[in-house]
Amino acid sequence: MTNLIAAAVFFVLIHLLISGTRARDALVLRLGAGPYMGLFSLASFAGLIWLGFAFGDARVSPANDVLWGASAATRHLQLAIQLIAVVFIVVGLTTPNPTSVRQEGALDRPDVVRGVLRVTRHPFLWGVAIWALGHLLVNGEAASLILFGSMLALALFGTASIDAKRKRVLGLKWDPFAVQTSNVPFLAIAQGRQRLSLGEIGWWRIALGVVIWAALAWGHPYITGVAALP
Repeated sequence: MTNLIAAAVFFVLIHLLISGTRARDALVLRLGAGPYMGLFSLASFAGLIWLGFAFGDARVSPANDVLWGASAATRHLQLAIQLIAVVFIVVGLTTPNPTSVRQEGALDRPDVVRGVLRVTRHPFLWGVAIWALGHLLVNGEAASLILFGSMLALALFGTASIDAKRKRVLGLKWDPFAVQTSNVPFLAIAQGRQRLSLGEIGWWRIALGVVIWAALAWGHPYITGVAALP
């Protein structure tokens, strides 16, 4: 279990204490943007592999206490939550977004705030947060709490970290985009600053998310050894 905790701390901290702070700015200045991105991607990949292997070991550890169990109701709820999560992730990955890596130039487009960006400026990270929260609902052992809890924390704090980084780097250019959008999903719409437009999001993106969700639900036991369907 200690190895899993160390892996989770490493993975979260390299994103929150390096990628999202002035330490990143200093490293980019010293190394160059390309080498920095290469090294950071390598560290992230290594951290993810470490996290995966550590979780596998922790699941069969005697210290992996069960803190809460799953019921038929929570398993069905989990499926619905994962549908929302996967759609957010797919839509986020396929939509031009100035909060994404090397997509700051999207701010130059007068119509940059379209589609899912009317809902949240961080659709991918909110998808990851919802994914992690859903898994916590039905995985109540200590190892899952560490793994999915760290992913949930990273996704939620990551949204604020990215906002701060973009504000620091882009300055006044960032402000109009931030004013027109919201971090929390649907907040800008609820406040009257935006409107929901499913057509702008792209029906093909939503359909692709549903297909991937269905494939993951069916293939879950082959991928993880645990059935996702009740």
